[in-house]
Amino acid sequence: MFLVIPGLMSCTLFITVNGLYSSSDDVIELTPSNFNREVIQSDSLWLVEFYAPWCGHCQRLTPEWKKAATALKDVVKVGAVDADKHQSLGGQYGVQGFPTIKIFGSNKNKPEDYQGGRTGEAIVDAALSALRQLVKDRLGGRGSGYSSGKQGRGDSSSKKDVIELTDDNFDKNVLDSEDVWMVEFYAPWCGHCKNLEPEWAAAATEVKEQTKGKVKLAAVDATVNQVLASRYGIRGFPTIKIFQKGESPVDYDGGRTRSDIVSRALDLFSDNAPPPELLEIINEDVAKKTCEEHQLCVVAVLPHILDTGAAGRNSYLEVLLKLADKYKKKMWGWLWTEAGAQSELENALGIGGFGYPAMAAINARKMKFALLKGSFSEQGINEFLSSSGNGGKVTPWARTWRVAALRNLLGL
Repeated sequence: MFLVIPGLMSCTLFITVNGLYSSSDDVIELTPSNFNREVIQSDSLWLVEFYAPWCGHCQRLTPEWKKAATALKDVVKVGAVDADKHQSLGGQYGVQGFPTIKIFGSNKNKPEDYQGGRTGEAIVDAALSALRQLVKDRLGGRGSGYSSGKQGRGDSSSKKDVIELTDDNFDKNVLDSEDVWMVEFYAPWCGHCKNLEPEWAAAATEVKEQTKGKVKLAAVDATVNQVLASRYGIRGFPTIKIFQKGESPVDYDGGRTRSDIVSRALDLFSDNAPPPELLEIINEDVAKKTCEEHQLCVVAVLPHILDTGAAGRNSYLEVLLKLADKYKKKMWGWLWTEAGAQSELENALGIGGFGYPAMAAINARKMKFALLKGSFSEQGINEFLSSSGNGGKVTPWARTWRVAALRNLLGL
């Protein structure tokens, strides 16, 4: 169901296989299998670029990134992540556009975004500035992780993302909250708890950023706060429980790595999140921003209100809202416009040839799109989105000028 240009696809595949960097470069290629070892557990300062091989901005940055890596060799580590291939790694750090550059300094669990210029000189200047800050942090004794009060669990940090809970503050913070809480009950002497601590701290930072604080990670020293330990039947360490408003707590039985914890937290977030907004395309910026920030962008073109009346328009919008709620875990973008209001977008998609209403599903990252050819009904759209959301099928609708027009329209 997706539209793909044969020539464009072959070019994309070539780039993906060979990548933007090679082993002869001073840029270190990072993947989910080596990222934690190379970056998180390292004492070095890291500059990491999250890129997509098909991204024009990334391709233009590549020679400058290589220059910076060579200049900073043995001083600052410079790496790159193919976030199109390793989407889970990009997702962990909230990567929504390409290229995204992050600086992993004194607190590896909370990297900073690089907002400077895209020249080798600007990148080197930023790296040296961050290196000076790293040295100052070490002189000041700043570390990462989270503190657990008198027990001295982990290094203290001025910005703790793991919330320490006690017998006194638990009910107010957790039970009276509208947010979702993942709470670890631990004992300071427990070896498994010590192994979990850095993973829990790293997950807390990522979850806080990706859910805007709607899912919180916390810790309870069960040897001190025995009232809580008794209330929730804690008999082994660590024990992790999930608390949601109006529901009984449930045990977390997932993996103990950062990625496992983050994955479960994001599932909880999507389960409790409101449906995504259905935005009207009032200008090109709305379409561009929505399609850039989401893996899939669903665009509906509705008949003119003079043709349907208010009741007809509202019935179409109700169908879209219902489906947006159904697919909210996908975190797609949802847009609508009136026939003729965004003619350039319609022309780029080749939409409206079957009349109105019409629909397209756009994957801006891969520059592919699919058109709804069935009925504009809950069942018809559901079948269309189920196929499109799982990759879809290549159709004979491919036209070079359409993809080029769409790319220009979205500024990609």
